[in-house]
Amino acid sequence: MARRISLTQYLVEQQREHGHIPAELRLLIEVVARACKTIAISVNKGALGEVLGSAGTENIQGEVQKKLDIIANEVLIEANEWGGHLAAMASEEMDSIHLVPNRYPQGEYLLLFDPLDGSSNIDVNVSIGTIFSVLRKVGHHRGISEQDFLQAGRAQAAAGYCIFGPQSMLVLTVGEGVAVFTLDREMGSWVLTADRVQVPADTREFAINMSNMRHWAAPMRRYVDECLAGQEGPRGKDFNMRWVASMVADVHRILTRGGIFMYPWDKREPDKPGKLRLLYEANPMSFIVEQAGGMATDGRQRILDIVPTTLHQRVSVMLGSRNEVERVTAYHREAG
Repeated sequence: MARRISLTQYLVEQQREHGHIPAELRLLIEVVARACKTIAISVNKGALGEVLGSAGTENIQGEVQKKLDIIANEVLIEANEWGGHLAAMASEEMDSIHLVPNRYPQGEYLLLFDPLDGSSNIDVNVSIGTIFSVLRKVGHHRGISEQDFLQAGRAQAAAGYCIFGPQSMLVLTVGEGVAVFTLDREMGSWVLTADRVQVPADTREFAINMSNMRHWAAPMRRYVDECLAGQEGPRGKDFNMRWVASMVADVHRILTRGGIFMYPWDKREPDKPGKLRLLYEANPMSFIVEQAGGMATDGRQRILDIVPTTLHQRVSVMLGSRNEVERVTAYHREAG
């Protein structure tokens, strides 16, 4: 049987080979991975654990929170605040940042997360996940504020997501490619099952919520119309459409077999540049996709080059197979 490499061994070997994973960062990733195992257990229990349904509250985005949203958020905070590797955390589910309590040592990293992506799928037993991003604290000042989190995505030290599906999987990048780990439930450990993952440059598959088509800008409609025209159209090939309504699930499919995921601007809320959150969703997923050879833009510029101005900033997202992302981005740029 092939030698099984654990997450810890993988990180240690990355540290030895590339020398860019400090001990604090390795500890942080391992703690997040353990927290994801705890979340996976709650997700798997479902109704048996009385965790399904609405919590009757709203988050900072004005979205109704599911019970599992709150549980996952608390699990990640409690797991990470005492270890000495973090200075502060920020979550899609919280109004502001969460400082590491004074009774614990303060580290040099900042953790951002979407504790449970795809919440609308929880009660219907469709794949959901946890997305996380790691930044280094800027400067050596003692105080921490929201401003410390407003760094361009290219500054990320690590990013990843866990997908809770038929298998629970952890997808991770520390800036040296993308690795995939599968949770061995008998052993209770994350085991490396794919390394140096690559997104094919070409694809015949796109993921988008077609029900919003009437609200899109002209470049977005042009691109999708060409895909729908199939072999008889200007693209000369047939496309399949996929849409899970869980970014983790859609991006995981793209990492596995290629494709393009799009969540564009639409005219219903013209002042908002997009639906997805730059810091908690777009940045970590863009980092992962780029490390796998793909591409990620907001229709005009590279997502990882956007300097955020607010903690819960939104953005349009087009990511996945490079040639398709380049095409839809070119259409937006041509339209000005």
